[in-house]
Amino acid sequence: MAKSKLKNRLDVVFAKYIRLRDVMPNGMFRCISCGNILPFDESDCGHYINRQHMATRFSEKNCNAQCRKCNRFDEGNIQGYRRGLIAKYGEATVSMLEAMKTQINKISDFEYQTMIDHYRKEVKRLKTEKQIK
Repeated sequence: MAKSKLKNRLDVVFAKYIRLRDVMPNGMFRCISCGNILPFDESDCGHYINRQHMATRFSEKNCNAQCRKCNRFDEGNIQGYRRGLIAKYGEATVSMLEAMKTQINKISDFEYQTMIDHYRKEVKRLKTEKQIK
């Protein structure tokens, strides 16, 4: 399979995993950037460090549930996102993510497929655990 197709497949399942990971038991999520609480189906998988940087593209700490307003219409609300990340993971983690973005990260087909398989299982587990369709 072409690397671009594998990357796209991983993007889809990884984004679903992040959104499910961050949903609360009541089916709502808190936007990492603005703090608004909204229904799960209004969440995006927001990236603190832009997706073009492969070293952080699939980092679970770089990616968090974000409302569509912040993610799509407010250029990611990066200042709010940074504050949310510091509150969730601490300043050191945010500094590490910022430093990682310049690293070169080539992902092999095998690694893509392994990650796809892993996140598919995680999505299935979280859907059952959190009772989300």
